[in-house]
Amino acid sequence: MHQMNDLRRIDLNLLVILDALLNEQHVTRAAERLHLSQPAVSHALARLRDLLGDPLLVRAGSSLVPTSRALELMAPLAEALAQVQSLLAPNTFDPATAKRTFRLAMSDYGAAIVLPGLIRTLRREAPGIDLQISHASREGMLEGVLNGDIDIAAAVFPEIPNELRSTPLFEERYACLVDRSSLPETGTLDLATYLSRPHVLLEMRGSGTPEIERALTSLRERRRVAVSLPHWRVAPEFISGTDLILTVASRALRDIDESTLVVVPPPFEIPSFTFVLVWHKRRGGDQALNWLNERIAEGIKR
Repeated sequence: MHQMNDLRRIDLNLLVILDALLNEQHVTRAAERLHLSQPAVSHALARLRDLLGDPLLVRAGSSLVPTSRALELMAPLAEALAQVQSLLAPNTFDPATAKRTFRLAMSDYGAAIVLPGLIRTLRREAPGIDLQISHASREGMLEGVLNGDIDIAAAVFPEIPNELRSTPLFEERYACLVDRSSLPETGTLDLATYLSRPHVLLEMRGSGTPEIERALTSLRERRRVAVSLPHWRVAPEFISGTDLILTVASRALRDIDESTLVVVPPPFEIPSFTFVLVWHKRRGGDQALNWLNERIAEGIKR
């Protein structure tokens, strides 16, 4: 009963302020985020400390550090506010008049696949919807969706937490890019040639590249990496006129210069992978998010 009385003393505005404080960890920034005055946010923090019986945020230099109790509150508070927002949202979503900002996370490979069709659709059907695109590791993307920092993540996820929903976009396979003149007379790559040549390694966050190393490990083989880089757009330029080999998702090689470069299958089996969209289950009632997911799937470059 005491807990129920405490809850009755906390209005929704205080919870919104607490959420901003826990995310910003700075009173002034939280006030700017909420379009409130700094004294108003400070007063709200004092009320929250009294109501919850915890300091919630303690000063460390110029920042405020959340207490263990505050850290426990972050995820359920974000989920509760999202549910309230969904409850109060209009029953219908009109893309032509909607004004929303969605935060998407993906690798540059994912961006090349997802964004061209999606952005054209948004400009045509929903000009008031804006996108914020970020780049993170697979783990970082999932964490962002879990804590509410990201609305949708698009990548290869071997494991997806139970709190999240996902939908497959396409199945992808690997291919090798080589200089046409460096191919053996057979016109294909055999395993011995593949292992004897230097390689370009793409350490793209959110990509499927670890599967290549796992496939080689299963053969008890290793490849020599001569160039390692975090993005694939420039990689084909390294291949022309060299003996380098680039092994990458085949969709990344659609626009290469076929006069000097050639795409061939890998000389060993690399499992294909599924590229998926991921979002939080608590967002299931968000019609705008559901609409955006459908537009992403429809706009994929096939």
